[in-house]
Amino acid sequence: MEAFRNRPLKKTYPVLWVDALYEKIRYGHRIVNMAVQVVIGIDEEGKRDILAVQPMQEESEATYKSLFDHLKSRGVEDVWLVVSDAHKGLAKAIKESFIGCSWQRCKVHFMRNILAHLPSREKESFASRLKQIWLQPDYTTAMNYADSFMDEYEEKYPDAMKVLAEGLEDSLQFFHFEQIDPRKISSTNILERLNREIRRRTSVVGVFPNQDSYIRLVTSYLMEYHEDWSIGRSYISPTILQ
Repeated sequence: MEAFRNRPLKKTYPVLWVDALYEKIRYGHRIVNMAVQVVIGIDEEGKRDILAVQPMQEESEATYKSLFDHLKSRGVEDVWLVVSDAHKGLAKAIKESFIGCSWQRCKVHFMRNILAHLPSREKESFASRLKQIWLQPDYTTAMNYADSFMDEYEEKYPDAMKVLAEGLEDSLQFFHFEQIDPRKISSTNILERLNREIRRRTSVVGVFPNQDSYIRLVTSYLMEYHEDWSIGRSYISPTILQ
């Protein structure tokens, strides 16, 4: 499994998806929540691959920089877009690690952040209008729609509109890669499905006796996906990645 986690990688991965899994680990006499960072990449042939399964003690610029340095040490040089939630320090680490790379803030997580500032009874109707921002045909139209939307709700939901205004630009970066299906690069849904299955398997364990046991289980499961993806069809057409 160490060989899998440290194997050489390709030079170019146009898109990376990054997310964290949290589980309870026994650490000495204490039980702590530990994160495992998972990175999926798309190569120039449009094939999905598991690039990293790396433990993380905390979310910070330094730990994300270490994650990306590990990818680079294994051969990765060129990344166009990284898709993730707004993890602490991640955007800055991307900027420093991959020059010219864009960051797409996961639109699904972003919508949840906005909806957290609304009364429960109004979330459903509000969300149906909010999501239209990311369903517009292009970046300019999406920005115009969002501006009108914020003007309409600024007085009623000032906190929600503040969150929207501050994160809007980062959530619309997928529009600048118009050759790629926006459903595939506007959120971390590709990782969410993996995470749900991993949690289903880890839930029977409860508290892991140590970090290594958790890493082994997660890695073994992701290696199965790696094998399936390597012989499966392309996730994104290679002709649009050239």
